[in-house]
Amino acid sequence: MPDETAVRRTALITGASAGIGAAFADVFARHGFDLVLTARREDRLRALAVDLEKRHHIAARVIAADLADRGAPASIQEHTDRADLTIDALVNNAGHGLPGKLIASPWEAHARFLQLMVTAVVELSYRYLPGMIQRGYGRIINVASLAGLVPATAGHTLYGASKAFLVRFSQALALENLKYGVHVTAFCPGFTYTEFHDVNGTREMVGRLPRLLWQDAETVAREGYDAVMRGKIIWVPGRVNQTLAALARLMPESLVLSILKRQRGKFRKE
Repeated sequence: MPDETAVRRTALITGASAGIGAAFADVFARHGFDLVLTARREDRLRALAVDLEKRHHIAARVIAADLADRGAPASIQEHTDRADLTIDALVNNAGHGLPGKLIASPWEAHARFLQLMVTAVVELSYRYLPGMIQRGYGRIINVASLAGLVPATAGHTLYGASKAFLVRFSQALALENLKYGVHVTAFCPGFTYTEFHDVNGTREMVGRLPRLLWQDAETVAREGYDAVMRGKIIWVPGRVNQTLAALARLMPESLVLSILKRQRGKFRKE
């Protein structure tokens, strides 16, 4: 049943066409939020919108956009402004991996990666935050990663760094805006069953990891929704992931790096 406090509110979810993004769309819709869904694949977005409208009796709007393009955040806001949509919740979920060493990919690929993973997150937060402050209500989930809470290892050079940025950015933003009724959560899932590893070509590699390290997208999204509603500034879903994050904090960094160095071939392409 929809939450009374969430009736007629609207959530904007990026990277909503599949995986954790689609699962977040389902969770917010189940709690009575109308939706603005954005990703590159318009056909998938429209199919998801129709499904969610039918199952949850909410309104879902689709905006096809590639947040790796510098003009995409402004274009999305122009669309919501023209439609007179009030964005009460923002889920910055869009992202991908760029496997291999830093110099294995052209600079343009890295520039687009940083635009998608860092700049677009900050810009969308910047654009929608003033309205949330004015209304005294807002929810922002920045989908980071367990990789942003542990020391980095070789391969996917910018991935952990970008997620660590999101954690610190979210902490500051949460403390700045808590008094205005705006909750900001750095959400840090671990390995999740989605298309992510198929797209970056590491499915076979990570498929060898123990099943206890994995969660399904639906469970992950439910934890993310609950965390931001409870005002959790950093949240790691799943007890196994929480244990790993705690160990990374408590153990000497040199020891953690040594362990990661020995294990990196199981989940990183160099």
